Formats: sequence, structure tokens, C-alpha cells
Amino acid sequence: MKNVLVLCTGNSCRSQMAHGYLNYFQDSLAKVYSAGIETHGLNPGAVSIMKEDDIDITHHTSNHVDEYEGIAWDYIITVCDHAKENCPFIAAPNAERIHHNFFDPSKVEGTTDTKHAAFLKARNEIKEFCSNFVKEELLN
Repeated sequence: MKNVLVLCTGNSCRSQMAHGYLNYFQDSLAKVYSAGIETHGLNPGAVSIMKEDDIDITHHTSNHVDEYEGIAWDYIITVCDHAKENCPFIAAPNAERIHHNFFDPSKVEGTTDTKHAAFLKARNEIKEFCSNFVKEELLN
């Protein structure tokens, strides 16, 4: 079984959505973890937008990357530029490192509809990325 780490700044939004979709799209091909270089707790907007797609991430926790020291990573996926540029060293000589800077919906201000549209946009981009990752990396 492969070990996949999804890394973001605060492990509250984009990494949590990716974690949810990676678990959804694969059945026991990989153990998926998500972490941040900080911990900000679960973003309610991320929880809500995932629920709209019938994926429950309410049981997820916001974890610091240091909590997973010693795991032999097969993949490390950074989902924001800040995490990629500021991540502490992760000893994973055999890990494939993949980076995709997803739009951060938690930074959008405005009406409820504007915020919802932002979370929907990010969720759909993350969903497509995760589906492709599972097909191209885990199923091959």
C-alpha cells in the first residue's frame, strides 16, 4: 500500500478537500494523510462544499507535518505555493513530489454566493486533480 501526503499551509481547506477526494477515488490502494506547515482547524466552507458532493470530512483533523515523521512516503503532494516554498525538510528520498497550486477559496471576501462560488471552483479543480492522480499514479 502506498503512502500519500497532501500538504498545505494550514491543513484546513485545500489539503482537506484533496484528502477527502483521494480517499473517495481509490479503494485501499493508498493510505492518505493530510498535513500543514501550520494547523488552522477544519475550514467550515471546505466541510460544507464537500458535503454537497456527499463526501464527509468532518472526522478529519488539522495536523502538523511533523506528526508524520518516519512514514515512508511514496507521494508528497503540495497544494499551495506557500507550503511548497516553506515546508520543512521531509526525509523521503523515494517520494515522488507533485505540486499544484490550487486557488484558495478561504481568502475570498464578499457575499455568501460569492464565497460559495469560490469554494465550488476550488473543490471542482481539486476533484479533477485527485481523480487524475488516482488513475495515473495509483492504478498504474
